[in-house]
Amino acid sequence: MIDFHCHLDLYPDPHGVAARCADHGLYVLSVTTTPSAWRGTAALADGAQGIRTALGMHPQLAHERAAEVPLFDELLAQTRYVGEIGLDGGPEFTAHWSTQLAVFTHVLDACARAGGRIMSIHSRRAATAVLDLLESHTGAGIPVLHWFSGNRRDLERAISVGCWFSVGPAMLRSGRGRELAALMPRDRILTESDGPFAQIDGAALMPWQVRDALLVLADLWRTSAADVENAIQDNLKALLKIAPDTRDPGPVTAQ
Repeated sequence: MIDFHCHLDLYPDPHGVAARCADHGLYVLSVTTTPSAWRGTAALADGAQGIRTALGMHPQLAHERAAEVPLFDELLAQTRYVGEIGLDGGPEFTAHWSTQLAVFTHVLDACARAGGRIMSIHSRRAATAVLDLLESHTGAGIPVLHWFSGNRRDLERAISVGCWFSVGPAMLRSGRGRELAALMPRDRILTESDGPFAQIDGAALMPWQVRDALLVLADLWRTSAADVENAIQDNLKALLKIAPDTRDPGPVTAQ
């Protein structure tokens, strides 16, 4: 199974969760919310072949952590993955919109200069602005829109821009989420948990619960969960094949 967007470092027992991911044979993209969290989070992948660590600057924290942008630039050469990055158009973050834009633009510019990265992107209530910036930064890499919640026109535009999508059990619980997922190109979909932020019935989702997303996709695609799981695995292989890997080959490089 594949969890392409998980905040592994934010679980109460991140080492225990990482160990269980290894036991389950999961491929996990462990995203971070700040550059200063990257090294410690990358350490969770030690001895876990299937865990990859992404370098992030979460839009909800951009106004508090803008001073970490130089650290982002310093660490970027060490990872193939960037996330969680993006924009958040929620009313509680309106006052910080200009900072979000500046930070996200900088991140995309940095990724482009570095040769491109696989990017896990937040776009809550900000799909238009995110797509505008992706269209003007085509060299930044492969954008994977996590828990996409834009409208149908936004989705069509995202598809034309070349975006991929990661969908999870929490997103797929809503009719709108399922409707969007049904319209996404099947060869550009990955599964995610978004745990521990994403919850169902008050309980944080765990990485291995991406299986619940497979079951919903199987219903939407009118096929078996096994067929969906194979398709998602094929999608990940395709993504890794087309995405550039321009990391520094030094000994501290994260997978």
